[in-house]
Amino acid sequence: MTKQTIDIDFNFDNSYANQLEGFYVPLLGDKAPAPKVVQFNSPLAQSLNINLNDFQTNQMAAVLSGGASPKGASPLAQAYAGHQFGHFSPQLGDGRALLIGEVIDKFGYRKDIQLKGSGRTPFSRNGDGKAALGPVLREYLMGEAMHALNIPTTRALAVVTTGEKVMRDRLLPGAVLSRVAASHLRVGTFQFFVSHENTEQVKKLADYTIWRHFPELIETDNKYLNLLRAVIDKQASLVAKWMQVGFVHGVMNTDNVTISGETIDYGPCAFIDSYDPNATFSSIDKQGRYAYSNQPAMAKWALARLAETLLPLLASDREKAIELATNAVNDFDTRYQTLWLEGMRLKLGLSTIEKADLALVQQLHRVMEKQNVDFTLMFRGLSDVLEGNVDVVNALFDNPEKFELWCVLWLERLKRDPLPSKERINMMQKVNPIYIPRNHKVEEALQLAENEMDFSLFEKLINVLNEPFKKQNGYDDYALPAPASFGCYKTFCGT
Repeated sequence: MTKQTIDIDFNFDNSYANQLEGFYVPLLGDKAPAPKVVQFNSPLAQSLNINLNDFQTNQMAAVLSGGASPKGASPLAQAYAGHQFGHFSPQLGDGRALLIGEVIDKFGYRKDIQLKGSGRTPFSRNGDGKAALGPVLREYLMGEAMHALNIPTTRALAVVTTGEKVMRDRLLPGAVLSRVAASHLRVGTFQFFVSHENTEQVKKLADYTIWRHFPELIETDNKYLNLLRAVIDKQASLVAKWMQVGFVHGVMNTDNVTISGETIDYGPCAFIDSYDPNATFSSIDKQGRYAYSNQPAMAKWALARLAETLLPLLASDREKAIELATNAVNDFDTRYQTLWLEGMRLKLGLSTIEKADLALVQQLHRVMEKQNVDFTLMFRGLSDVLEGNVDVVNALFDNPEKFELWCVLWLERLKRDPLPSKERINMMQKVNPIYIPRNHKVEEALQLAENEMDFSLFEKLINVLNEPFKKQNGYDDYALPAPASFGCYKTFCGT
């Protein structure tokens, strides 16, 4: 394996490559004919102790397209399996991605730097290993939006155009995304070695995972059961946050469920406009498996698959191991509902706990259903109601009568809550965003970039989404739902 090494030092500390031989294939990316950095995430780079100004732009473009290796890199394609829409594939793996290395950020956290779209790997199957510019920009955009909404997520360090075309439904400009993650360990990573009946490798992976993500568990009794519980807790928290802002992931396959609890892969995902519990945006999710309201159940299902991989580590007696795993997975429902309700209380301005709060929140969701009410604007508008302007929210409903009845119950509940009005409104406005990645605005920005290499709308949208809770003058249209002419929105697995 030979490649040009460029004197760019990311200070790599590559634990995955050094500790998990057999879990990956060492590999080099393709050399792009004319790589160019078109987006660079300076705040993220600074947190990783990477300064673009320290390097020549063409050197950074070569490195972040996969065509050259920085000092200390150990490029590799990771192996994993996964259930895709319920059907198990024993070998998936990084079909177009390379983990080039790990860095320790300025906060002391270990981060992966991975390239997506850098060329074929042994896991590519029939794919070309490339990525088109539009989907790469989409992942950059969605990751930054989720980060600003305080939702755990992978993020993009840069987008590099390659100077070549890739064939999808038509020829499109090629690009490579450099993605940053706490790790790229997935439920599917564990499934890979179970499918190969290699318990020792599962144990090795579990020990590495605990060392990397949950070091506080190393000395605990039954650390593998505690590992399962910790991942369940992280996923319950993550999905609760998705549901609170109306995010639909679209492909919650087990290879897209991270051990770290970060959101990963932004292909067929979107935020709902009008509230619809059955909302799906994936062009291939014909049955609604990963619809908005199904996401908690699908997370639990994926966690059950993780539990299955850990059974030999939980207890020597298989029946006992199954009992431990089943109890842990079944705890997901209570943990999820607790976390979801905590977040919904904040959205409604509640600082205290009453038993009837769950029913109050559920009733609001029933009131919203089939009313064409915009999810984001409705919750943001509740603070307007507290300031005496109920018309703002009423106008969002086809028929506001049921909302008005609910509003009476809500206001009565608030009378029993001691939080001062000004503090309550401030609390609500910190969790109810004004701006989300509106689907029509996302498509408008991506199409301009992809068709004309004009990134002005993309950069404008990124700037708006970086401050989703703050009113920004001159950007009123970025807070509005799509016009009727936009039609039914579908997304595709592009990256």
